Amino acid sequence: MTTKTRASALSLFLCLGLFCIVTLHAQVPSKPDVILKGTISGQQNNSYVEAPFTVPAGIVSIAVTFRYTEKEQHTALDLGLFDPERFRGWSGGNKDHFTISTTNATPSYLPGPLPPGQWKLIIGVPNIRQSVTSNYEADISFARGTSTVSFADSPLRTGPAWYRGDLHMHTAHSDGSCLSQSGRKVPCPVFLTAEAATARGLDFIAVTDHNTISHYDALRELQPYFDKLLFIPGREITTFWGHANLFGPTEFVDFRVGTTVPSMQSLFEQADTMHAILSINHPNAPTGEICMGCGWTPKETIDPHLIQAVEAVNGGAEEGQYSGLSFWEKYLNQGYRITAIGGSDNHNASSPAGTRSAIGSPTTVVYANDLSVTSLLDAIRKGHVFIDLSASRDRRLEVSAEDGSQKAIMGDALQAPSDSTIQVSTHVVACAGNQLRFLLDGQAVPSLQSTIAQADQTIALTFPADGKKHWLRPDVVTPEGKLILLGNPIYLNYTEEQK
Repeated sequence: MTTKTRASALSLFLCLGLFCIVTLHAQVPSKPDVILKGTISGQQNNSYVEAPFTVPAGIVSIAVTFRYTEKEQHTALDLGLFDPERFRGWSGGNKDHFTISTTNATPSYLPGPLPPGQWKLIIGVPNIRQSVTSNYEADISFARGTSTVSFADSPLRTGPAWYRGDLHMHTAHSDGSCLSQSGRKVPCPVFLTAEAATARGLDFIAVTDHNTISHYDALRELQPYFDKLLFIPGREITTFWGHANLFGPTEFVDFRVGTTVPSMQSLFEQADTMHAILSINHPNAPTGEICMGCGWTPKETIDPHLIQAVEAVNGGAEEGQYSGLSFWEKYLNQGYRITAIGGSDNHNASSPAGTRSAIGSPTTVVYANDLSVTSLLDAIRKGHVFIDLSASRDRRLEVSAEDGSQKAIMGDALQAPSDSTIQVSTHVVACAGNQLRFLLDGQAVPSLQSTIAQADQTIALTFPADGKKHWLRPDVVTPEGKLILLGNPIYLNYTEEQK
């Protein structure tokens, strides 16, 4: 027997009977809705103990944390769950925390409706010594209504930083495909998309399969393994009059505009109620038999205050008539503060040998407080974002503007009185040989252009304020004028209500 074989056999032996314990660290509310306490005695060895609890109506997620004493005496307690109607899962001794919701669940458990009534934790007792008594406690927390969901129990990285990701991609759960082991075109597993994103050095992705919510269960299973790549819950709401990515919640959202959903406006109102981001996708794409519903052509005008983001750059349509830039800037020119984001719209996680995967092209780069779903979505709402059209791993565009004691970064508002001078500081990385430019209300400002000479450079510029309302945003372009980095604006003389 080889050393590797002996190690595998030893691992299998230690886990037989589900006696091995894998601790999953989780963030759960400090005050559980239900606390179950009890004791297991030696007389209950090799038996199953029921611990009932009541689930009220309107619950969308249940989280359970389980602990017990006397492990040093070789006590082993297993765990499972039944709802009022059926079996929901068995994790044995390999988890001390699990979450179950209508759309996804920790591996070992089944997602689905959470009926009100009496549920039962099932505690299996594979081993407890005759003279031992073990105390157990189960903390049970309920989530009600709609909320932003994370498949990770805590931030994957802490501290403010620029985090790089891709906010638009498809897998086997809609029309994503790739080549099988034998070379056939098949629906592409979520796992391959996550692997390709990791190979690209991304910090986060949003899998946005069309209208479905089935991919969330796969993402919850994969998240513990991909502990350097955060999965943002997403889906592409796909209608006959346009597509939009919904980020945050995981519960079903009806997409049947014109049939069961009154209007596109009502979709945005629902997203607002859910505290979700609903981002308009590839708005200038052609629509028709070639790409059904791809262009943005709703029958009614959407309240711009409900639009938080626009996919200004989609996959290969980085510039030209299909770019979303003109659509986004139209809203900016009307006085609305809407964040530009990008997405690869990737449908094939694999790539031919010697070529680079389209995943991460373009890259949306977000300045967030940490690598968590909540922080990233909050930062996108605030406009603390730039788009890397070159899909690099390290290019950076950091802009701040000051007028007196005030300071603003991309996405923020700055009050700039007439005849004052705005100090603009731009930190650019890995952009040597290219040009920094600023657009004021869509027009280039000659005095705010500069050649980038160094690999890591801070450029200081000044700009006279006229006291009027403007948007000022940065770009990095090649000497030939090709866009490399696209920044979000700093809003001059806007109020906080003008968002």
